[in-house]
Amino acid sequence: MILALAGGVGGARLAKGLAAVLPPEHLSIIVNVGDDFEHLGLLVCPDLDTVCYTLGGVNNAAQGWGLEGESWAFMDALSKLGGENWFNLGDRDLATHITRKAMLGRETLSAITAYFAAKLSIAHKIAPMSDDPVRSIVHTDEGELAFQHYFVRRRAEPRFRSIRFDGVEQARPSPAFMAALDNPELEAIIICPSNPVLSIAPILALPGIRARLDSRKVPIVAVSPFIGGKAIKGPAAKIMDEIGIATTPAGLASYYGGLLDGIVIDHADSATDEPNIALHVTDTLMRDISDQRRLASETILFARSLIR
Repeated sequence: MILALAGGVGGARLAKGLAAVLPPEHLSIIVNVGDDFEHLGLLVCPDLDTVCYTLGGVNNAAQGWGLEGESWAFMDALSKLGGENWFNLGDRDLATHITRKAMLGRETLSAITAYFAAKLSIAHKIAPMSDDPVRSIVHTDEGELAFQHYFVRRRAEPRFRSIRFDGVEQARPSPAFMAALDNPELEAIIICPSNPVLSIAPILALPGIRARLDSRKVPIVAVSPFIGGKAIKGPAAKIMDEIGIATTPAGLASYYGGLLDGIVIDHADSATDEPNIALHVTDTLMRDISDQRRLASETILFARSLIR
């Protein structure tokens, strides 16, 4: 059984590849909730929805997030009324958030996510890292910003200084997360090519999780989100640079603080400084499902080759 930690577009794409090569009982995908936020009276869960839409085959493949064939009549009407229009909610996407809002209180976030996955005919386990609220707050050169205000409203333009996760001290790992960690058949843990600071750090910040990951004594492998030192999408490279960590294999290994046994990197990064851990060099750009399947298969084989 493989446990995958994911968030964002890169994480969703590799998760789809993993789901394409592993049967449902052999994969659990645990997703970041640090970017969740309350907006217009609704709970919006961007990473969970991106993973679900991607595995369900209904995502906008070109941009990586949102739904294919989306329309924006709601946003147009909201703008005319002078409402907050800095965060786009598509007409079809809005149905997800309204349904989630209606279910909250009587169902956990895990149960709601499982319901959406079933409606999208996804057989694989997708679950939030926690059913408890965890909210990422970014400290910038302009002061503190709630995550989506930093990431979307300000387009990650302020200089990143640090991040904290409000509520994480009281948050408990979701039942699916704990079940995967306790599974005696667990073979490996794969950290998807998600933003290390914004998408993976919130998961690792859950109380006791780093110790639990390490105690399992199974290979932990990260797929680098960088190609030639640059991020394919999003501000990951900018953030790493602003906190003084190189966007190289050694920099990534340093950021994860000894947690990793190996890193999957792109050919473009093979000549950079090397960490003192195993490396697998390949083409990490996921252009389509064929690339997703190939990269997933290579990552699984690489992880299985490592002995802790």
